[in-house]
Amino acid sequence: MTFEELKEKAHALPLQPGVYIMQDAKNEVIYVGKAKALKNRVSQYFQDSASHTEKTRAMVSQIDHFDVIVADSEFEALVLESSLIKRHQPHYNILLKDDKGYPYIRLTVKEEYPQFSLENHAADDGARYFGPYGSRGSTQGIIDALRIALRLPSCRRRFPRDIGRDRPCLNYHMGQCDGYCRKEMDQSRYPEAIDQAVRLLEGQFKEVGEELQAEMELAASELRFEKAAELRDRYRAIELLGKRQKVMAGSLADTDVVGYHQGTRSCFVVLHYVEGELAAKDWELMETPLEEPAEVISSLVRQYYSGQGRLPRQILLPCEIEDESALTRLLSEAEGRRVYLVTPQRGAKLDLIRLANKNAAEEVARWTSREERQSKLLELLEKLLDLPAPPKRIESYDISNQGASDIVASMVVYVNARPLKRDYRRFKLKDMAGPDDYASMEQVLTRRFRRYLDGDERFIDLPDLLLIDGGENHAKVAVNVLTVLELNIPVFGMVKDDRHRTRALVTPEGCEIGIQANPALFALIGQIQEETHRFAIEFHRQQQSAHLKGSVLDQIPGVGEKRRMILLKHFKSVKKIREASLTELEEVVPKKTAQAVYDFFKEDET
Repeated sequence: MTFEELKEKAHALPLQPGVYIMQDAKNEVIYVGKAKALKNRVSQYFQDSASHTEKTRAMVSQIDHFDVIVADSEFEALVLESSLIKRHQPHYNILLKDDKGYPYIRLTVKEEYPQFSLENHAADDGARYFGPYGSRGSTQGIIDALRIALRLPSCRRRFPRDIGRDRPCLNYHMGQCDGYCRKEMDQSRYPEAIDQAVRLLEGQFKEVGEELQAEMELAASELRFEKAAELRDRYRAIELLGKRQKVMAGSLADTDVVGYHQGTRSCFVVLHYVEGELAAKDWELMETPLEEPAEVISSLVRQYYSGQGRLPRQILLPCEIEDESALTRLLSEAEGRRVYLVTPQRGAKLDLIRLANKNAAEEVARWTSREERQSKLLELLEKLLDLPAPPKRIESYDISNQGASDIVASMVVYVNARPLKRDYRRFKLKDMAGPDDYASMEQVLTRRFRRYLDGDERFIDLPDLLLIDGGENHAKVAVNVLTVLELNIPVFGMVKDDRHRTRALVTPEGCEIGIQANPALFALIGQIQEETHRFAIEFHRQQQSAHLKGSVLDQIPGVGEKRRMILLKHFKSVKKIREASLTELEEVVPKKTAQAVYDFFKEDET
């Protein structure tokens, strides 16, 4: 539709409450909004654009057509808007990045070896949930304290599959785990420990403590002093956990205080208060200013508390919102009791709002300061290496091999001096007669940049700087590849000292550039080199493990023995799985697992 057609359609809308859904030429939903009177609200978008904010102008320029849904009341429109935003995740709606709020502790009771994890919501999935609690950090602290007190494993090993496969990890030697990975360990102890953990989460500290005390006294009477000392330590840990759990049980908020700060960035903050004391804090940083704070605060509050298992009795807001009565009804009906929304004008409650706003401002300042430091660091690197501009995107490469087989390479990406793990890539070297770092590096770089020239979206971003693990000869190889492909990218090698620590950068001509004079720059280059080496070694070990253990599917996160068998039964072979489309994989396993399988084999082809 043309702009005039959109304007005409907007003026023809009824003066009734409802929801409007803006869509682009691809029929994608780009914005969802609610209105007391659809005609008045939607028409505003197609008036003189000079009164619009930059973001609104950008959104309006993308509108190809729109739909509306008339509602019986403002409340019904509010509920509908929340549902549509959650479903479509429109680009121009301000959205919380994570499901925040009061988290739960989840126990997978159906597994042979149940495990604890932290979840945002309680789901009907057969697991057992405890909570909700006050914040993610404090809830994770309870899980960690339980594991240490009851000496449960916190590693990534899977039981019973990994029993006896490897030596116990450091936690066992530190006395924080009983070492269920050992063959000689009495595995019946695991369900007993889980049962104690469940009882502790239910608040039965006195009963569990009395049991441990009785066991401790029995061990001492039988002169098993080492066992008695172990039980004593466990008893003390549970006493401390009981005190902590008692405090945490009260962190179901009595009052939440919402704050925000608007500058070059915006920050949304929620402070959780219990019996007058601050118990926890959640916050969300947003890259754009809050153009209409009242409207955005309303939207963020709805998103934040949507689906939570427990809501506070009172929520203090930093500004008056138009749909306060409808939002109060929405939250109250969800909780089954009255939830009060209050906009303080004076007194102690207004002081709490000021504190929340101050916290929001400090988060914006902290993150801005971090970016400023990173920017100055990249400017320093620009001057030191005589680059045309600060290197915002840095790519680093390393080769890992042991013999002629399983030669692999890693590509690690740093953007604005921070790792961008979604852009990491792994390579399996092809047609190599034996270990040859120079030939391997040449093959990897050729494949990477040919992918760029071919328009492969996974390699579409060119780096501002190439760092190669090795000396001047490695850097020369990179320059030769770029020359052949007619690409102009600065290249430097990363040189290590006798202790395998980063010492300097080196040009392809052999000129060393010291970096130790600036600790921050020295730390950044060292971190990049170590991360590149780690990523290469990790992939190399996976390849070796695959040869030893069998199926390549075992390397894919989320694919255990059960899903491996399901995939092989359906597709008949690993080759067919490799060739399957994402849609075909999603018909067999959950979407997240299907994506992991699809990405794994696509990376294998790079």
